[in-house]
Amino acid sequence: MRSKNGWVLLVMVLSGIVLGGFLGMLTEQVSGLNWLNYGQAFGLETPVVLDLGLLVLTFGLTIRISIASIIGMVIAIIIYRNL
Repeated sequence: MRSKNGWVLLVMVLSGIVLGGFLGMLTEQVSGLNWLNYGQAFGLETPVVLDLGLLVLTFGLTIRISIASIIGMVIAIIIYRNL
């Protein structure tokens, strides 16, 4: 039995989240499928700025989790397990 790579799982899960979120945004205006875009966003609302004089760094991160992205993540894990 061959060993599965953790990086492949990470890439597949991230791809599932992105594709699921994209499909959720596409179905936002469809009356029967608009529940797929229901979710929660969390993170930094305004970016944090670190001014070092010569270098200015701006940090910001917002994550939006929707039902479609969770479904995409689950499908990616199922596909990974069947590889």
